[in-house]
Amino acid sequence: MEYFCNMGRRILYIILTSILVLPLNAQTGGDNVYEFLNLTHSGLVSSLGGSNVSLNTDNPNLIYHNPALLNTRMDKSLALNYVNYFAGINYGFAVYARTFPGAGNFAAGLTCLNYGSFTEADASGIITGTFSASEYAFSLIYSREIDSLFTLGINFKPVLSHLEKYTSFGIALDAGAAYHTRTGLFSAGIVVRNTGLQVTTYAGEKRQKLPFEIQAGVSYKLAHAPFRFSLTLRHLEKFDLTHQYVNTVSADENTSHSSEFFENILRHAIPGVELIPHKNFYISAGYNYQRRRELQHDTKISTAGFSWGFGINTTWLNVEFGRATYHLAGSSNNISVILRTDRIYNRFRK
Repeated sequence: MEYFCNMGRRILYIILTSILVLPLNAQTGGDNVYEFLNLTHSGLVSSLGGSNVSLNTDNPNLIYHNPALLNTRMDKSLALNYVNYFAGINYGFAVYARTFPGAGNFAAGLTCLNYGSFTEADASGIITGTFSASEYAFSLIYSREIDSLFTLGINFKPVLSHLEKYTSFGIALDAGAAYHTRTGLFSAGIVVRNTGLQVTTYAGEKRQKLPFEIQAGVSYKLAHAPFRFSLTLRHLEKFDLTHQYVNTVSADENTSHSSEFFENILRHAIPGVELIPHKNFYISAGYNYQRRRELQHDTKISTAGFSWGFGINTTWLNVEFGRATYHLAGSSNNISVILRTDRIYNRFRK
């Protein structure tokens, strides 16, 4: 018991240290290396707006967003994810979870991102061939229940990025905490994502920052209605999520500041809802205001920022689909398959 408590204290120390030692002026995109670490793989999470750190379920895809969500119900589960992205880009994520009594919960996963094939040309524009680009991130995840309601977890992520003939290696770390009530109706989570460093650069340039982020969220399932609501708050380390502000002269300066304040509050929040009429089926939807503000078209109102999906669950197989609209130019389609390997074995053994 003393060993478990000491282990829990070590994990908590890592979480707090990660928050304190890193600068809190991190940028939100475009100026970090390994930005692919922020991509969403899961069909469910994609349909809920692209991020969720609080759902307390048996879905192993959730542990990529918060390693503390890894629990005993995911034992011997294998999750396979595929995403048809934009411009011929494809990526996927596979993870397998195991629980060892007395030791804790373990999982191992791999993220693969393929940018496709590109035409290579010299400085004068003469085509000389083709080249490819791809990125990979391994996930070594561990979690431990401090008590029946509170869990801590860590995700250690070695990263390999290969762009044409240039290669970079880095180390990233996620550390999180999760809580749920005894009834299971309410759950909450907090995670510090992508702490670490770029170990080797592409061409000897200065090392770049990783896409560091602090997220927190809550989920609540109604006791007597088939709805579960989630709210995820992103980039808690940085308040201003706007890239450019046009300072206009306003007769009411207080109103202007108030508008900017609420604009930033909305950019942090990602609400999501699930309709669960039966344990074997759900329909889900989400709204990412930050995504909508950055990618919406000025001349036409579209569904940018909105997402939806559904899932079918059986005793040994779960299938999820999520579709997220980024821009008028297109949407992403996320397909997830979750296999309960022990149940499959027992099913065919009979």
